[in-house]
Amino acid sequence: MRLIDGLEADRLYSEMGPGVEMSGGSVANTMAGIASLGGRAGYIGLLRDDQLGQVFRHDITAVGVTYRVPAASAGPATARCLILVTPDAQRTMNTYLGACVELGPEHLDRALIESAQVLYLEGYLFDPPRAKAAIRAAAEIAHGAGRKVSLSLSDPFCVERHRADFRALIADHVDIVFANEIEIGSLYETGDFEAAARAAAHDCEIAVLTRSAKGSVVVAGAARHEIPAAPVPQVVDTTGAGDLYASGFLYGITYGRLLDVCGRLGSLCAAEIISHIGARPERPLKDLAAASGLL
Repeated sequence: MRLIDGLEADRLYSEMGPGVEMSGGSVANTMAGIASLGGRAGYIGLLRDDQLGQVFRHDITAVGVTYRVPAASAGPATARCLILVTPDAQRTMNTYLGACVELGPEHLDRALIESAQVLYLEGYLFDPPRAKAAIRAAAEIAHGAGRKVSLSLSDPFCVERHRADFRALIADHVDIVFANEIEIGSLYETGDFEAAARAAAHDCEIAVLTRSAKGSVVVAGAARHEIPAAPVPQVVDTTGAGDLYASGFLYGITYGRLLDVCGRLGSLCAAEIISHIGARPERPLKDLAAASGLL
């Protein structure tokens, strides 16, 4: 993933061939996945009152996710990510944060945060100072209401830029951390996955660590659960795999499932998303989970 500005976003788009355009966004994808599982989810993020903003608002609410933040009438355009997928299903993400950088504490939906069992934060928004302040304020609201706080490290790029801030945030505010093995190794500056897993388990209540085809590891105190990757006929596009893994895991946590079942739900959702282009489910995840005996 690399960050680009609006001019670069326009230039890349003009040079790309025909593609698939759909709503995305890391946390938004996770919330859409929870809704597809039959859960209740809300979303907080800033849009501009432009065409992409209107499409995003329609799509997120149409799948059943609560979204009440008014669109901005001035400032940067709605964010977008131009994703190039190669035949091996790997992707290059060119991200224009756009209106997202204007997100501040005043945009927080306090009632929505207080009503949620778990607040889910993403590392992608840790660059702008106002968004960073909003993340900390949201975590304080959630904990003040007796709720859990979870964080996705999002990308090694984010960890390299904000390692010290992430570690402080996890130690002070985060109950559940989501990361892949590269991100967690970068966070603790080690190439030893086991050492990084132990450090993460020390700093928060639950560490959820994904390892691509090797499955995932869920560590909570002295307990450790090895979760195999769910089978998929063909890997088409890995975009959103981590987002949808979080959907399944958070759905499981909020419905009182055991940690290994939460991990299996996450693996199932990730397998669905990498079987096609795009980061939103094409099949109802609730039906897939039921067929697999996980609901």
